Amino acid sequence: MRGTRTSLALAIAAASSITTSIASAAESDARLTEEVVVTASRTEKPLSAIPNTVTLIDQQELTRQMAATSDLSTILGNLIPSFSPSRQKMTNAGESLRGRKPLYLIDGVPQSNPLRDGGRDGHTIDPLMLERVEVIHGANAIHGMGASGGIINLVTRTPSEDFQQSLRVESNLQTEEVGDTFGYNGSYSLSGKVNDVDVLASLTYRDTGISYDANGEIVGFDNTQGDTMDSETINAFIKTGYSWGDQRVQLTVNHYLVEGNNNWLSVDGDISEGIPTTAIEADVPGKSPSNEVTTINLQYSKENFLGQKLRAQVFSQDFAGTYGGTPSGTFQDPAYGEMVFDQSQNNSEKRGLKLTLIKDDIAGAALSLAYGVDLLRDETWQQLILTNRAWVPPTKYKSIAPYAQAEFSGIERMTITAGVRHEISELQVDDFTTLYSYNGGQFVEGGNPEFNETLGNIGATYAFNDALRVYANYSEGFSMPDVGRVLRGIDEPGLSVESFLDMQPILTENQEIGLDFSIDRFTAQVAYYTSDSDFGQRLNLGSDGIYSVSREQTEIDGVELRGQWFATDTDTIEARYAYTKGRYDSNDDGKVDTDLDGRNIAPNRFNLSWARNWTDDFSTRLQANWLLDRDFKNSAGVVTKEFDGYTIIDASAQLKALGGEFALGLQNLTNEDYFTYNSQTAGNDIRNFKGLGRSVNLSYSKVF
Repeated sequence: MRGTRTSLALAIAAASSITTSIASAAESDARLTEEVVVTASRTEKPLSAIPNTVTLIDQQELTRQMAATSDLSTILGNLIPSFSPSRQKMTNAGESLRGRKPLYLIDGVPQSNPLRDGGRDGHTIDPLMLERVEVIHGANAIHGMGASGGIINLVTRTPSEDFQQSLRVESNLQTEEVGDTFGYNGSYSLSGKVNDVDVLASLTYRDTGISYDANGEIVGFDNTQGDTMDSETINAFIKTGYSWGDQRVQLTVNHYLVEGNNNWLSVDGDISEGIPTTAIEADVPGKSPSNEVTTINLQYSKENFLGQKLRAQVFSQDFAGTYGGTPSGTFQDPAYGEMVFDQSQNNSEKRGLKLTLIKDDIAGAALSLAYGVDLLRDETWQQLILTNRAWVPPTKYKSIAPYAQAEFSGIERMTITAGVRHEISELQVDDFTTLYSYNGGQFVEGGNPEFNETLGNIGATYAFNDALRVYANYSEGFSMPDVGRVLRGIDEPGLSVESFLDMQPILTENQEIGLDFSIDRFTAQVAYYTSDSDFGQRLNLGSDGIYSVSREQTEIDGVELRGQWFATDTDTIEARYAYTKGRYDSNDDGKVDTDLDGRNIAPNRFNLSWARNWTDDFSTRLQANWLLDRDFKNSAGVVTKEFDGYTIIDASAQLKALGGEFALGLQNLTNEDYFTYNSQTAGNDIRNFKGLGRSVNLSYSKVF
């Protein structure tokens, strides 16, 4: 059975929705067959025709991964080596794909908040609500703003044809301290169809304990950025649709809330002495860190609209991310007393429309065209909620983006794609004053800067024979810088939004070339890519522990490799490797000279897994992740940061019994003792976190 399918087909990305249907490999000869379909150009196409790097994680693979962990970032890292290792916290700041920030989506609805990136977009839906995950690697303009590293589209479950209910119960713990670490999860859903109406409704509750490292010490809490330890999660989901003739309308609503309990207080570590950050049981002042997200998605399709296919999508996303309190120097102001304790909340409200028309076989030729327009309105602000001060002023972003994407397959064994997307964008910021800590507080004149960007793409795939394909592409991605970080940090008088240089948008250019090989029981993919931005952005940690944005030229290149061997009819072995190197221009001389560090780029990584179906009712999976040593050098060639790699081994087993399925997962099977990648490369004494020690996860699920 296949599990994850990665096509290193390198291409254009100028489309707008990603929908995948996954078919199993024929078990008789265990070969991969070309039955995977991806609408990476707003029209259904087999992977062999798509010049784009795509990773598909189907429901079977998701189930295997969730046997050991419910952390989406960990799952992505296990299957996509060029994705940064999980921080194992509520925040996913610094987690990148190919060295740049990916755009998270739920069924095509943007979840990321690029105007004020608070690092919480990896926690907007419980993974149990997902049917599959589709990842497009590299900068592209498929969904407009924000996909400089690629797209992670979380595809939700679909209603069943027959009425059915499903129940899942789960517990997780660490054997050293069962009482403190014990957590549990319960999920119930019902699904079915009556005449032309179908519906799926689900409710999930998750209670998470604390974690210990391999030495039996409590893993430190991130009281400010937020922690998934000692937290509660509720996810309510409903999807309903009505089909008639060649038309369908579908409504999806998802409400997600994860909230800490504020029962554990972080105790600083000491990087220089190798002392990890830990925690003690104590009341934590302020409101609990949380993520509360509501996503509404209304879709309409018609298969014959004036001889074309019509796809329309109207959506909204309301996001509120609350961070923990701190007496940070940034929050100090004599008007509020000698020592100000405050905390922030990041808010974003998105409304959008995506309209697509698809025309196949234009004038009887092997030419298809997908075209349409995207509309987006995003209002983002960040408030200090204990003193009711504005840290980031309300920032409104509006865009209109017409686009067209063509595909020509009239040459035998070759597919050529090309497209264009024109972004017409406006940023609206009213007059505001920065916090007192920014040189006494600076008045900034508001404005309405406008940006127009035309994004092109071109690519091709050529099949030499049934076993070997070659592909190449050039594509551009468009994004705004982290506007909130830029605006809130102004400490010079007399500046205005209109003239502030760092408000310029980011244009990222992505180029790839690669091979896709498949024969009998073996498949392999290899790709080389470059990702350049003449005026990119880099996260820079200040002495107060708060990040700022540096706008500099950046260049990233890397290699991705994947091999899959069906050793027997019951055994599958997979190997994945990613090499990534990134540099930036530190002195503005037009040449990149300094390594991007762990806040901005993933380590080089090798993943290996073995899956076996022992019987029709019993299967296992063993996987290992090697994160390789790495040095980061400045423009003088001096090593400024060192990463000591580590290896994590996970195991899982699934057994069908008692009318359902039991799953047992062991995370960090060998109880590896390590400081996390982020702690080693971007941490400080406050966040010098060890990784999780060995943990056990047991679940039972039943469909009836």
